[in-house]
Amino acid sequence: MIKTSFFSRKSERFKKLLGLIYINVCGPIMICIIGGYTYFITFTDDCSRYVYVYLMKLKFELFKRFKEFRNKVEKQIGKEYQNTLIGPR
Repeated sequence: MIKTSFFSRKSERFKKLLGLIYINVCGPIMICIIGGYTYFITFTDDCSRYVYVYLMKLKFELFKRFKEFRNKVEKQIGKEYQNTLIGPR
């Protein structure tokens, strides 16, 4: 019997930079973090696999952190952020 790898299929990545972004929210964290942060959010670009991490004190800060992420990305790539798919990971 021949064993096959679990990862035998190649996964297709999005070809456009920031074309597909995965968002993960984690928390509440039970350990004490300096500053009183209990949650964190990650934004992962499917094309480059680059990850942005933001700390949050409360879960409702998610939209505020997303706007910060969007502004930062627009400045970095030099164009407006548009038509991006956002999905669970």
